[in-house]
Amino acid sequence: MILYLNYLIINIMKQIYKLCVLFLLIMLINACTPNFKGTCLPKDKKNAEINVQLGIEYMRRQKNDIALQRFKKSLNFCPSFAKGHNAIAVLYERVNETEKAASHYQQALKYEPENSDIHSNYGQFLCQLNKWEEAEKHFLIAVSNPVYRIPEIPYTNAGICALHNKEIDKAEKYLRKALQNNIKFPRALYQMAVLKYQQNHYPQANDYLLRYLRIAKHTPQTLWLGIRIEKALNNRDKEASYILLLRKNFPDSTEIQMLNQKNYY
Repeated sequence: MILYLNYLIINIMKQIYKLCVLFLLIMLINACTPNFKGTCLPKDKKNAEINVQLGIEYMRRQKNDIALQRFKKSLNFCPSFAKGHNAIAVLYERVNETEKAASHYQQALKYEPENSDIHSNYGQFLCQLNKWEEAEKHFLIAVSNPVYRIPEIPYTNAGICALHNKEIDKAEKYLRKALQNNIKFPRALYQMAVLKYQQNHYPQANDYLLRYLRIAKHTPQTLWLGIRIEKALNNRDKEASYILLLRKNFPDSTEIQMLNQKNYY
């Protein structure tokens, strides 16, 4: 009887030992497995954020090579940092690295699927690829967030994309929504001027352009639009004034080349 009990105890101990080994193996595997929930240590996330901000500043200075280094460093600190993926995607888009840009936009949305800024940027990216229907979905997701601070940006991007795809009614609807959220948003005002010009509504086009000029400076594009609007309205003095400004301030612009053509209207 005693021998049997000893045998039974030994077997139980062996089973417990096997279970302990199995448990330790599971813990070891879990420790070595990447965290698919995308969490980073606070210190690493802070370093990632700092590098993204530095990278954005370098992008503003047109120093894309240094910006790229910063964004890569950010993702080395925190591979699941959505802002890092979004920033590097914008940079890759700028330098026409389309596949890399798409990959990073998708990773950014994987880690922050409700981030309106990322949806807005990705929608604009898809628009550049002539994927209007997909782009529109992301613009609408961006503005669906009731606490999103700048819905005028995705609304304007949606309007521009719709205009490029000859969706005139949608273009006007989205641009008007942008201006409802921010009545002084320059890009929306300019695009409404473009839209109204294309619709041959020249007085309205002029009104939107003048509203733009109250809050923003002329660009070659706005001067070129103003020239054509004033010619359509038969305002020769104003047309000549715009032409003079274009020649003086932007002598090497594409718009100058179009102006030099005989029939620019």
